[in-house]
Amino acid sequence: MLDVKEHEKIVELSMNRPPVNAMNQEFVDTITDHIHHYVREGADGLVLSGREGLFSAGLDVPELLEQDREAVNEFWTRFFVLMNTVAGCQVPVVAAITGHSPAGGAVLALHCDYRVATRGEFNIGMNEVQVGLPVPRNLVAALEYVVGRRQAALLSSSGALVRPDKAMEIGLVDELADPGEAVTSALAWLNEMLALPPVAMNKTRLAAKSALLDRAQENTAYARVATDYWFSDETQATMKQLVASLSKKN
Repeated sequence: MLDVKEHEKIVELSMNRPPVNAMNQEFVDTITDHIHHYVREGADGLVLSGREGLFSAGLDVPELLEQDREAVNEFWTRFFVLMNTVAGCQVPVVAAITGHSPAGGAVLALHCDYRVATRGEFNIGMNEVQVGLPVPRNLVAALEYVVGRRQAALLSSSGALVRPDKAMEIGLVDELADPGEAVTSALAWLNEMLALPPVAMNKTRLAAKSALLDRAQENTAYARVATDYWFSDETQATMKQLVASLSKKN
């Protein structure tokens, strides 16, 4: 589910769970475990990437709809552990957003230190509301950390998806790259950071993220909230309609 590519002391974890890098518990745990492993093995920086045209489409909705409350709660717990792991990583983590990145894909990117998005007709954003899922307060806070309170309120409450150029304009991403160049740009930024004295850089990097990290400490407590949202009548009905429409297209 992950292709590992080593760029000297930087490790790229390229998501490869066809067809759309949808997140289930196994996938989430795999990403978490790989981050811990390569940091222990001495990686100086990490890149999270997808394939060209797609970063991650978010949660594996069809699979989650088949699961009971206990399993869904466990998924949310592990999902938030992944967000904590990315946000608090002892080395810099860059999201190379190689294409579409709605919902959970956008949430994953938000917890990284830097975001490079591929130019093109791609959608980025937290569109949970559009598919009937309320956004928990902890994830709204992560969006606020990146784009500010007012912009986060507008984006999250409408479930808006934006193109990469708009995402750059509002601060949702930090840099744009031509198709096929997102990883290259991510590596360039990381190498600039890694040229700095490492202890000073990493301690300051984490200190600068204190608002996000403080909120991330509460993340796993929101698993029950997210589970309750998931099993609400509105969310279940809207998600089932979504899955049915996707099945017809396929």
